[in-house]
Formats: sequence, C-alpha cells, structure tokens
Amino acid sequence: MANKKWKKEFYTLWSGQAFSVLSSSILQIALIWHLTATTQSAFVLSMASLAGFLPNAVLGMVAGTLVDRMNRKTVMVVADLFIAAVSLMLVVVSWNSELPIWFVIAVLAIRSVGTAFHSPTISAVTPLMVPTEELTKCAGYTQSLQTIGYMVGTAFAGILYPILSISNMVFLDVAGALIASGTVMAIKIPHLEKPAATKVKTSLWQEMKYGYVALRQEKGIFALVWIASAFMILYSPINALFPLMSLDYFRGTTLQASLAEIAFSIGMLGGGVILGILGGIKNRGIGIPFLIALMGASISISGLLSENGFWVFTFLCITMGLSVPFYNGPVTALMQEKILPEYLGRVFGLYGSIASFAMPIGLLISSSFADSVGVNKWFFLSGVLIIGIAALCLIIPSIRAIDKEVK
Repeated sequence: MANKKWKKEFYTLWSGQAFSVLSSSILQIALIWHLTATTQSAFVLSMASLAGFLPNAVLGMVAGTLVDRMNRKTVMVVADLFIAAVSLMLVVVSWNSELPIWFVIAVLAIRSVGTAFHSPTISAVTPLMVPTEELTKCAGYTQSLQTIGYMVGTAFAGILYPILSISNMVFLDVAGALIASGTVMAIKIPHLEKPAATKVKTSLWQEMKYGYVALRQEKGIFALVWIASAFMILYSPINALFPLMSLDYFRGTTLQASLAEIAFSIGMLGGGVILGILGGIKNRGIGIPFLIALMGASISISGLLSENGFWVFTFLCITMGLSVPFYNGPVTALMQEKILPEYLGRVFGLYGSIASFAMPIGLLISSSFADSVGVNKWFFLSGVLIIGIAALCLIIPSIRAIDKEVK
C-alpha cells in the first residue's frame, strides 16, 4: 500500500457509488410502487422480489469467478452501464404503450445480473486500494453511504413518483450510473498481479473450485460464512415483519409503522458512522458474536413487549440497526484481509449467493410461523435463536481466534 493518496481514491470511488445507489433506489422503489398501483397483487410483488434477488443468488459464484479473470476496473464500469442500459429499455417500451407487468419484472431480473458482477467486484477492489488496518473503518463508511443512499432514495421516490414518469426516473438512474462509472475511470486501482500458478489456463469450474478451496482453508472465515447464512435466515424476515408488529400487534398507525422503519435506518446509519470513525471492537472473534447477541436480544425483547410498548419497540429498532454495520463490516474486512486478492471475486460471489438464498428461506419460515402463532412470538423465538448463533460463534475455536493470524 505505497499509495499515500488512498483516501482520496477510496472516497472518490464511493462518492460515485453513492450517486448510483441513490438513483437506483429511486427507480427500484418507483417500479415496486408502479406494480402495486397497477396490479394490487401480492403475487406480482412476490415475483418482482424474486426477480430482484434470484439471478444474483444463482450467478454469484460464477460471476465472482469471471470477475477474478477480468480487469476489475472494467467490470465495475461495464456492470454499471449495463444496468443503466437495461433500465433504458423501460423508456423505449413505454413510448409506444403502457409498461407490461412482465417486462418490468424482466428488467428487475436482468438488472440483478449486473449486480451479481458489480457487488463482488467492488468488495474485491477495496483491499487493493485500502491499507489492511483501515479496512474495517472503510467498511463502516461504505455501510453509511449505502444506508444514506437507500434512505434518501426511498424518500425521493415518494416525492417524485406522483410527479415524474417512470421514464424520467430511468434517466436519473442512467445519470447515477454515468457518475459512478466516471469516478471509477478517474481513479487509479492497483493492478492485481496474479501468481504464475494461477496463470495456467483452467476451466471455469476448476477456478470456482479453487475459490471454494481458498475459502475452506481459512477455517474461521469459512465458519463465519455458514454462521452468516443461519443468521440471515433468522434476520432477513425481521424488516419485512416490522409493519405487522407496528400495525397489527401494537395497533399503531401507518405513521408509526414508518417511524419503526426510520428508526432502524437511523440505527444503521449511526452504526456505520461509529464503525468508520472508531473501527469497531479490536478483537473481532469476540466482537462479532457480541453484536449478533445484541441484535438477538433487541429482537427477542421486542417480542415480549405488551401491546402498549410501541415506543420501546422503536428504541429497540435503533439498537437493531446499530448492530448491523458492526456485524457486516468486520466480516467483510476479515474476508478482504485473509483471502488472497486473486480469489476475492469468487469468494464474495459465493458469500452473496448464500445470503441471497437465505433470505427467501427465512421469509418462507417466518411468514408461516408468524401467521399461525403471532408475529410477536416469532420475534421472541428468532431473537433467542440469534443469541444461540452468537453463542455458537464463541464455541467455535477458529472464530474465537480469528484475529490471531491475519495475513
């Protein structure tokens, strides 16, 4: 890391990404609202959600392997521009007729293909630019920028959707992609010189296997990946169930339901900022389980509240959000530190796939459980199980000692 200008390069990169996240959030929310207003169909919304994550989940490892084969700077630019170009198809189709529902869903799916390439690339590029000791802090800043982008994007979508057409929102998305691509092209990303052994021509399947082997050799990281999948199965439905807790269990208003969502986002933003400034708990083998347990305790206590406990629930939502960056950031940084750079694309691709597949599994389990016994009881049970996952982290020796031998 001889480049003393790494901060300028990193913040330039992520300022562009912030514009991209903002504009993409505006369009994504607008498309969901368009489907809602047009169809009033829960099935269509489910299909749209499936289209948004399934390609990323299925292609994650393959896309990550291809990322490791190619110039990562080029991949980021092409992926951003590809997503924008796909969005422009909405404008072309809407010129002649109303947007068909199937076409909107198809666009969401194809955009997800671009994301499958973009997400592991930027995670793999970061350790080439940032000193190892700063990776956790940078993960905090990254989390903050993404949270701000999603929060502001959702708010802007609410303001702009009644005023602007979908076509105009597409042009915002294209502008965000162009800004993001411009910042990537403007910075210098260190060239990844691959070892001679990796230059031997191999098949895509062999390279995927090598990536898995590289992950498997890091026992602590390998264990954390599967811990993360179990955590995501329990955690991912919580946001989806916030409205049910607010409206049905606490008998609140739509304003109160929005406040719970905002409180969670504020917690995430605050956690990201604190992580960026302080760098998190130094002993990550202890810190990660502690933050998982904090999340679990907040969720579990929420399930024990009386029907008059909405404001306590709102405070607990802040605590839940606060713990997210302190879990995600250190896990990401550890992977960037311990996995050789030439394997990072496929490792982050695999990690993204596992997380994406865990989400629908969790939603399927939670929806059936919450409907039959009550959403508050699901909060309590899932919180207890998340605390159990934290305890499991402490039991696994390779996780406890994960900071002992950082490469």
